[in-house]
Amino acid sequence: MAGVEATQPAQVDISKTSSVQTEGYDKKCIFCKIVNNEMGTELLHCDEEISCFRDIKPGAPHHYLVVPTKHVGNCKSLSKEHVPLVKQMVETGKAILQKNNVTDLSDVRFGFHWPPFCSVTHLHLHVLAPVSQMGFMSRLFYRLNSYWFITADQLIDLLNSKGETN
Repeated sequence: MAGVEATQPAQVDISKTSSVQTEGYDKKCIFCKIVNNEMGTELLHCDEEISCFRDIKPGAPHHYLVVPTKHVGNCKSLSKEHVPLVKQMVETGKAILQKNNVTDLSDVRFGFHWPPFCSVTHLHLHVLAPVSQMGFMSRLFYRLNSYWFITADQLIDLLNSKGETN
């Protein structure tokens, strides 16, 4: 058995651990980095409000993530004022599907993972199509009426039922 070596405490660069957001950018957020072209990810859509890119682990033949261009927390942190943003995210998702020749919107799923079941805290809408071609695990991860996944329509209804502030 090897002897135990004395180690010094690790040096921590405080500037790299700060999660302070500046002008809608969180330097620790992978989606902020993607939207700011720091990761080399192809952006399918990008404007002042909304960005879209392919999911790195697709759950369906068409699996896109639609995100606010500026950092917004997960769906649990939203309030009634965010309803127009969520609706805009859905419309962007529909437009991306149409650009990719997906016209049967009855075989599409739009939704969000509910905290703590989201791996990235930047708000992101999953756009999956066709749902009929999703595998077993994807059907589980993006399951309707589960406590870990909420459809865009369910989130909009929930936000509309909230007061003006969180």
